[in-house]
Amino acid sequence: MPRKRSNGEGSLHKRSNGLWEWQIMVGYQPDGKRKMKSFYGRTQKEVKEKAAKYLEDLRAAPEISKEMAFTDWADIWYESMKGQVAEQTYESYQYTLNILKEYFRDDRLIDIRAIDIENFLKKMTDEGRSHSYITKFRGMLFQIMKKAEANDLIRKNPVAYADKQKNTDAKSEKDAFTIAEIRHLMKVLPYDRMGMSIRLMLGTGMRTQEIMALEPKHIEEDGSCIHIRQAVTMVKGSPRIGPPKTKTSYRDIPVPSHLREIAKEFRKTTEQYIWHGETVPICNPSVFRKHFKKALIAAGKVRLLSPHCCRHTYVSQLQAQGVPLETIQSLTGHADVDMTEHYLHVQKEVKENAAKKLDSLFKKGKPTLHIA
Repeated sequence: MPRKRSNGEGSLHKRSNGLWEWQIMVGYQPDGKRKMKSFYGRTQKEVKEKAAKYLEDLRAAPEISKEMAFTDWADIWYESMKGQVAEQTYESYQYTLNILKEYFRDDRLIDIRAIDIENFLKKMTDEGRSHSYITKFRGMLFQIMKKAEANDLIRKNPVAYADKQKNTDAKSEKDAFTIAEIRHLMKVLPYDRMGMSIRLMLGTGMRTQEIMALEPKHIEEDGSCIHIRQAVTMVKGSPRIGPPKTKTSYRDIPVPSHLREIAKEFRKTTEQYIWHGETVPICNPSVFRKHFKKALIAAGKVRLLSPHCCRHTYVSQLQAQGVPLETIQSLTGHADVDMTEHYLHVQKEVKENAAKKLDSLFKKGKPTLHIA
């Protein structure tokens, strides 16, 4: 039997799993019933301390009106995200947030219903927004309302009950170099920094931001493996070194044998980064793209695709060689949630065998290398 506490302190009892639970009243629900909150711990002292901390924070928190407008609460939510996400991510939230604020304006949080969310998403769809952007709008709305619910400003999160918009975007194929183009590039590209970078991107599937943040220490001495540990990100128009795109982007990529001399040559770089700026340590992505385009024009007989198309090429050629999808996802560091479980069991030998399948695509022979 739970032991009643005096003076509205609630009740304390031991659960069947051995944990102590202290339940206290923290207010009233809209229907007049008491609103209870539970705290759990291995000892009575632990649950008492948790409850005391909660009540202390509650008293110290500023009074938030339940009549608050969406715009005002959205600003509070945005400020609370500072330090919770990467700086470049925090900055990128502004565009999406401004569109949400423009639509809902001074609507009170408590007046926004699921149908209002659906009408907003439909409006965005009718305006031609991509499905990926519609998903961003919905995701941000969900987080804003979730925090409002946690602060008792609304009874329930309306986004959770709003129907999702169907994906009507036509799926477009990713551009990739053909085998003929790959072989031509391998043959005619000079063995300067860009020429070797293109070869290595085609043979490893590295993102542009990853090769730009690559340091000599990230390359094995024998050139057999490249360790992706960071990437270049743009913050307020300036390049910075940050974490890779996703958690699964931290990875070790086996280098095809005929590209290992290139990897070893890059390892000899005396600068901190393989790609460095003229006046600053970090190269700007726009500079990289300019040199990439210039190299393709000089090579001739290939389409002027983007640097990222080297990554698409890597994936498409591995697929053509019959490499299992889960292995490709592990090699590329894709963050597909449905395939995340597969990342855990892809063995080193399997990855190396996948890299070997690319050897036949690259011209054999030991070239004379230099980084210009």
